Amino acid sequence: MRPRLPANAFAGLSFVVLGALPLHADTAAANAALLHGRVDEATAMLKSELASNPSNATAHLLLCRAAYAQDQADAAVDECRKAVAGEPSSSDAQMWLGRALGLKTTHSSLFSQMGLAKQVRTAFERAVQLSPSNVHAASDLGEFYIHAPGMVGGGADKARSLAASLQQYSPARSHRLLAQLAQKNGDMTTAENEFKAAIDSGKTAETYIDLAIFYQQTKRTDQILPTINKALAADRTHGPAEVDAASILTKSGLAPQIAQKALRDYLRSDAQTDETPAFKVHTQLGDLLKSKDPEGARREYQAALALASGYGPARKGLQSLPAEPQPSASTSKGTR
Repeated sequence: MRPRLPANAFAGLSFVVLGALPLHADTAAANAALLHGRVDEATAMLKSELASNPSNATAHLLLCRAAYAQDQADAAVDECRKAVAGEPSSSDAQMWLGRALGLKTTHSSLFSQMGLAKQVRTAFERAVQLSPSNVHAASDLGEFYIHAPGMVGGGADKARSLAASLQQYSPARSHRLLAQLAQKNGDMTTAENEFKAAIDSGKTAETYIDLAIFYQQTKRTDQILPTINKALAADRTHGPAEVDAASILTKSGLAPQIAQKALRDYLRSDAQTDETPAFKVHTQLGDLLKSKDPEGARREYQAALALASGYGPARKGLQSLPAEPQPSASTSKGTR
């Protein structure tokens, strides 16, 4: 599922972008590996490149994204800071720095969170200043304004102003911010209307997913599956919305077969991104399968670890399964 940090992390959704930094032959292959969840492979290529060219800002940004995908907050912050130092005018580097700092808040004490939150705001604001048309950065900044307390720079008026400026670049994202602001303020009627206005702006899978999440959060369970079905119908490339849909269905206790199919469709697609890394999706599918199909779950956890050998949840899932069956003595003799 698209990463959604807790509200007290003061960070918004993570939407993958290729970034304004140039992708040359030395980083293009690593980027392709990263998009398909092959973080071990991507990391090895990027470290090799940086060994000979330590100032390659693109390589540092890709390493930041690889660490972020694995929930490695400190490594992500370190690499994104190096990317920003190398290309201070890159909106995307600033945006990813904000996201990495937001991730770090979830692993920090309350005292540390306050200081980190200010850094998150600064990075997101700088990203939008550098490129007002960077709708991903603007969305992240808008969510910060909605969820962060005023003492670290949050505020409803700032969110409304940003939503108004975002309208010219992405009406759907503008309506989405207004919906989230209304929901935060307890105005569920306005929130639902704004989520529906976002859908009317383009009827994308992502806008249906946002409405389904709203129904999940407001316990309108009867509306979830019909909305998810519309999201899946709109997602012709089988992109990250498939994983969002599966996550919502699973958390709501609905349609497990549809959820499993959505995850498998994503894993077979060419629309994978590091925002929804394949190794996490394999792990998610393993979690769905393990109660009734432990061997199927084993294959999924092993597939995840083949892509990201250090990913803890996949290793933990694998260890939770019964021991792998061993061939009997008679079977062994028959195969000699």
